Amino acid sequence: MAKKVTIAREECTACETCWVICPEFFEQNPGDTFSQVVTKFRVGGSNAEGEAPENLLDKIQEAADSCPVQIIQIA
Repeated sequence: MAKKVTIAREECTACETCWVICPEFFEQNPGDTFSQVVTKFRVGGSNAEGEAPENLLDKIQEAADSCPVQIIQIA
């Protein structure tokens, strides 16, 4: 079952951790350099919210756990 992922982008430090661990789901925004959800998985057009497919959940969870400012929420 897919899960919702939310990034508190305003608190992102652009450390690169999430998009290095799981580039299939996270990427750096070219404008503000903060993390965002790749277009393919976005929900409602928001670059801060996405629907995580089951096959990526472990990597997304690892990225969330590795985030130094803990701004990635999985529900």
